Amino acid sequence: MLIACLHTAESNIAIYDEAAKELGLPAGALRHHVRADLLFAAERAGGLTPEIEAETAAVLQQLAQDADAVVLNCSTLGPAALLAANTSTAPIVRADGALAENAVKSGGKVAVLCTTETTIAPTTRLFEEAARTTGAEIDLRLIKGAWALFRAGEQDAYLAGIAEATAAAYREGAKTVVFAQASMTGAAALLGDEYARPMTGPTVALEAATTAIAVS
Repeated sequence: MLIACLHTAESNIAIYDEAAKELGLPAGALRHHVRADLLFAAERAGGLTPEIEAETAAVLQQLAQDADAVVLNCSTLGPAALLAANTSTAPIVRADGALAENAVKSGGKVAVLCTTETTIAPTTRLFEEAARTTGAEIDLRLIKGAWALFRAGEQDAYLAGIAEATAAAYREGAKTVVFAQASMTGAAALLGDEYARPMTGPTVALEAATTAIAVS
């Protein structure tokens, strides 16, 4: 089994490797490819443009040529997964798409936490579409200032702010809290025992990839 993962931040590699370990995937099951430039381009453009989407899709298709499945781990670039899947030689999993499907299953209020503005539009569309089948209420929240901390390398402050926002969402009635970006995963460890564990993308995405491989 070989799952190719497309990231836009080098730091997400370790997060995915840890998720693979927790799932019991064999050593060497993941191959990582980082294209930070694609996210930087989307940030400069104020969001995903057709040109960036097409370039991302081309990268995904290239990775699919010698992998059993490909995971796109970037919510801003997420729509490119569907574009690539049309002609891909292997299943392509949109990490936030798998996350959305799982998050809305139980219905109720789903708080979706984001740290970067470029992901708001695609993430909102994705979760609201998924919620139509279950009647879940989507409450998308941008954690202001968080992405600047991430870009500055202030990881502790970044995760602390996410943990605070998570606790606030639970206090305000959220049944499920979702971290829209893989970089947020470490904040779950900062929460007290009184809160449920937030739903994160890496584990869900890898589970979806292994399922896709099994049925393809």
